[in-house]
Amino acid sequence: MMKKFNVIDLFCGCGGFSKGFEEAGFNICFGIDMWKDATVTYQHNFSNAVVLNEDITKISGEDILKMCSLQATEVDVIIGGPPCQGFSVSGKRMIDDERNRLYKSYVNIVSIIKPKAFVMENVPGLVRLFKGKVAEQVKEDFTNIGYSVQMKILSADNYGVPQQRKRVFFVGIRKDLSEKGIKYFYPEPIMGEGTGINSWTCKDAISDLDFVPDDRVLGEEIEYVLPAENEYQKVMREGSKSVLNHSITLHTERTKEIISMVPDGGNYKDLPENLQNTRKVHIAWTRMNSNKPCFTIDTGHNHHFHYKENRVPTVRESARIQSFPDSFEFIGIKTSQLKQVGNAVPPLLAKAIARSLESILEEG
Repeated sequence: MMKKFNVIDLFCGCGGFSKGFEEAGFNICFGIDMWKDATVTYQHNFSNAVVLNEDITKISGEDILKMCSLQATEVDVIIGGPPCQGFSVSGKRMIDDERNRLYKSYVNIVSIIKPKAFVMENVPGLVRLFKGKVAEQVKEDFTNIGYSVQMKILSADNYGVPQQRKRVFFVGIRKDLSEKGIKYFYPEPIMGEGTGINSWTCKDAISDLDFVPDDRVLGEEIEYVLPAENEYQKVMREGSKSVLNHSITLHTERTKEIISMVPDGGNYKDLPENLQNTRKVHIAWTRMNSNKPCFTIDTGHNHHFHYKENRVPTVRESARIQSFPDSFEFIGIKTSQLKQVGNAVPPLLAKAIARSLESILEEG
């Protein structure tokens, strides 16, 4: 059996990044996030991890090691998605910008603990920001603390996630390992364009949950009513005997009437002209396309709707589309749960990244 490599998750959120690494056989040791709701969910699902609800700028790498009862040499990977908010075109380094104190803390913790590898996730727009200067600065900051760094944008639907969600991943391998000739390779797509295998669609992801009328609010735990219809649904159900977080959002009759006018895969442009501007955002009145991977799951703004029902997706449906297994339970009020899901790294995408690191960690 593979050694359980130790992982520290900075800016852990509810735990999508960690869940993927756990499913790949890694040992989740520590998670930290400023958002209380997210850390409550994280602790609930990673009961053996040390979880801290704190501003990351107030702790150090030494603090983390002490809390986890670990030596620096026992930490294999640090993961996380720090925001990169500040960049000065006048030449000021991003790591020195006060607006980037969270990013700076991430870099500092990696520099102190010096894991064999780190994985930093961010929105793909970072790559294009200031004609690529921000991405180059990120690479430089980590190169300066002793890492060989690569960067690539990955699309979740290429890795078994029924969702068109792109994210950039910076992967750093400690230079003493790269100098031995140990190289890192990003995971190859297993589905989607160029593979000969169609990506999972949103209907593939949630059709077995289509048993709740759009006017009925259910409790937090109900039994499965429909059987799993495909391999994805079977995998999502593993280890779960019931459906959690599957409560319907009640809309007004007028709202449901407008939603009903939007066809499968349609949007506000399909509405009568007098209704097209009832919501002042371009994503308004967008219905999932049952024959395609879902658009990027957001944090619960109530603009995106089920491919068939006249309502927004439930937390569980959104979690399925993000590739959270049904056994993963979200804690808090529904609006908080939806935000937790929308902010997360899809676990199956994280799992693919974790698997791509295994040989490097074994050699190291």
